[in-house]
Amino acid sequence: MPALAVEIRGEKRSLPLRNPVMVASGTFSNGLEYARVIDIERLGAIVSKGVTPRPRHGNETPRTVETAAGMLNSIGLQNIGVSALIKEVAPIWARWDVPVIVNIAGADPEEFALLAARLEGVDGVAALEINVSCPNVSHGLDYGQDPVMAAEVVAAVSSASTLPLIVKLTPNVTDASEVAEAVAAAGASALTVANTFLGMAIDVQRRRPVLPGVFGGLSGPAIKPLALRFVYEVSQAVEIPVIGCGGIMSGLDAVEYLMAGATAVQVGTATFQDPQRPLQVLDELTAFLEGEGVKDVAEIIGAAQVGRPGAGLPAARPVAEALS
Repeated sequence: MPALAVEIRGEKRSLPLRNPVMVASGTFSNGLEYARVIDIERLGAIVSKGVTPRPRHGNETPRTVETAAGMLNSIGLQNIGVSALIKEVAPIWARWDVPVIVNIAGADPEEFALLAARLEGVDGVAALEINVSCPNVSHGLDYGQDPVMAAEVVAAVSSASTLPLIVKLTPNVTDASEVAEAVAAAGASALTVANTFLGMAIDVQRRRPVLPGVFGGLSGPAIKPLALRFVYEVSQAVEIPVIGCGGIMSGLDAVEYLMAGATAVQVGTATFQDPQRPLQVLDELTAFLEGEGVKDVAEIIGAAQVGRPGAGLPAARPVAEALS
């Protein structure tokens, strides 16, 4: 068996993972239902559904639209609120032998810091994922698209928490590296790259958008080449770990993300198709490493980065130049 352990190294505390396969926020709820049907403790980590200071009912229905190679969602951060999460869910997490990363979503730096403070020292909470990239709530992208604002959120959370801090970036920007560098300097331990792409669908019979909020977040296999590019670029711009997310359906998809520079990956939309898919991704990743004679997963992290020290290859051209 190849060594699969990786580590998210925080400034104040690190998060060791038995393997690099996680599940993505919003697609695994809080893990309670899935724990009844799959062996969740085989995973590297679980990322909870986004939690806010108070309970939220979410957006109007319909909230999801199936697309040719994925889905649009506009859930609107429906959740039970941080108080109920601490009281009802965290005690169950504390009994699991798998780290749980809590995704937090606030309206401003003060709310993010409040959430971090409430979750500080709570048994069952191993790390925080700071969601500055939700496209399905009012102003949900404001902080994630502005390097200064994103850094303010991270600094506020860092002042209130000793947990490893993972920042979930949006791909709905011209240059994700600028935001990545800003939040890394502000105290981020790692980056999740990336959240969903903004998209829409139209009901041609009604001649209206399908989603009441018009736009939603596109996820699934359709976004993988785009998200993979973001991982490649961001992982070269910062020294902190990058967690790849977007359209991972198989172990080979995970391998691509790792070779692009990700330290770990998150499986999301695929779990709707098959709850066992995250474990299949893990098994297929392991089989690939064994077949290639790789003794440690760390050997393939960043292996496809052109121009990497020792690679002897030319540096990649800027995207704009490559497209011209």
